Amino acid sequence: MSALPAASPTRTPDDVEGWARWFRQRDIPVLATTAAALEDLREIEDDVDARRIAEVVGRDPLMTLKVLIHASTQGANRRLTDAETVLEALVLMGITPFFRAFGPQPAIEDHLAGNPEALDGLGRVMRRADRAARFAASFAIHRGDHDAVVLHEAAQLHDFTEMLLWLHAPALALEIQGRQLADPELRSAAVQREVLHAELNDVQHVLMRVWHLPEMLVRITDDRLAENSQVRNVLLAIRVARHSTDGWDNPALPDDVRDIAALLQLGLEPARQLLRDIDGD
Repeated sequence: MSALPAASPTRTPDDVEGWARWFRQRDIPVLATTAAALEDLREIEDDVDARRIAEVVGRDPLMTLKVLIHASTQGANRRLTDAETVLEALVLMGITPFFRAFGPQPAIEDHLAGNPEALDGLGRVMRRADRAARFAASFAIHRGDHDAVVLHEAAQLHDFTEMLLWLHAPALALEIQGRQLADPELRSAAVQREVLHAELNDVQHVLMRVWHLPEMLVRITDDRLAENSQVRNVLLAIRVARHSTDGWDNPALPDDVRDIAALLQLGLEPARQLLRDIDGD
C-alpha cells in the first residue's frame, strides 16, 4: 500500500475502535536511513543473514513494528506467528521471503516533507523510544532477565500509536502537544480524550490484538500490570527516558532513580551512575 498524504482525517474517528480501524488502513513509513540500508542489503541478498537485517530493523521502531505485524499475521505458518522478536521472525521467515514481503520502503521524511513541525515531533518520540529501549535492555541484563531483547522491543514500541498519530494526523498531534506545552500539568490521557475522543494506549491495545502481536509483548506493554517485574522494567525505562529528554535536572527524576534502584537492588548513587552510563553509550 502506498503512503497516504500526511493529513488529519477528514472525519475524525470518535472512539477507540474507530481510531484502530483508521490506523490499520494506512501504511507505515520508516526512517529514510532504514529504507536505504535495506535496499543496500537487498543488493547483496545472498551474503546477508537474519542478524544483519535485524540490526537494521531494530534501530527503527516503525520498521520493527512492520516486521512483527507481518510475522504475526502469517496464519499459515504457526512457527512464524509465534516469533517474539524481530530476529526470531527473520530466522523463521528466511532472507528471500523477507525481501519479497518488504519491497522498497516509504520514508518518513518524504511522508512529512511538507510538515517540518510534525517531522520534528515524530523525531522526538522516536528518539525517546530508542533511549527507553536501551534503558529497558540494560535494566533487564542487570536483573539477569533472559527476555532482555523482548523488553527492549516492548519499550521501543510502547508509544507506537503516538508515532502513527504524528504520521497520519499531524494536526491533531500538534494540537495535543500545544495544549500540554500551555499546561504542563495536563495529563496525556486527559488531553487525548479531549482531542481524539480516545486514549492512544487503548487504541494501541486494540491494534496489538488485531495484529496478533506476540502475547508477551502485549503483556509487557500493559501498564495495568505494573507490579510484574518485566512490566515495571519497561515502564521505568520509559519514565526515565521521558523525564531526561532535556537533561538530568527534571524534578521527577529523583523518584525515577529511587524506583529503579529498588528494581535493580542498587543504592541510589550507583543507580544514578548506571543511568548516566547507559545514556552515554
